[in-house]
Amino acid sequence: MKKFILSATFLAFAGFSAVQASEVKDLKNTAVVAVQDSAVKTPVKLEELPEAVSTALKSDAYKGWSATEAWSVKEGAKEYYLINIKKEAETGSVKIDKDGKPVQ
Repeated sequence: MKKFILSATFLAFAGFSAVQASEVKDLKNTAVVAVQDSAVKTPVKLEELPEAVSTALKSDAYKGWSATEAWSVKEGAKEYYLINIKKEAETGSVKIDKDGKPVQ
């Protein structure tokens, strides 16, 4: 009787775990689409940032934060500066246009 129950249990598990393979379709007519980020980032030295951007970073909005890295970013018709900032253990980044205004 034990052999019968063991055999039935084995067949039940084998039936549940059966894998069904599907047919592989012809991949010659499949299109591959690659999306690339259109933004162009160029590293900028912190001392070479425009005066308006430097002034904005010294304003009360960024009090206690210090700039660590900066990039000039061209994203289509949009141009701005992406600046990494740090305050003790916190880090962040801000986008500021050449006139010193925050970019959304």
